[in-house]
Amino acid sequence: MSDENDFLHGLEVEVEAELTITESSHPEEVADLPISEWQFDATDAERYEVGLRGLLGAVEAMEDGPSQDRRP
Repeated sequence: MSDENDFLHGLEVEVEAELTITESSHPEEVADLPISEWQFDATDAERYEVGLRGLLGAVEAMEDGPSQDRRP
């Protein structure tokens, strides 16, 4: 079980780091530029951030273990 907890903790750290990078990219500012100057699509960046937040929530839920509200 410890190996699983170590893996989940490492995954959480990686996802949080990726979220920090994604949040610092300021995709909302890119949307104001002409499309020819975009290095990435602002909409894709927003979707990616939403996906990372979902993944982080799932990892945190796994780390917390089974909830008493859930049925086996």
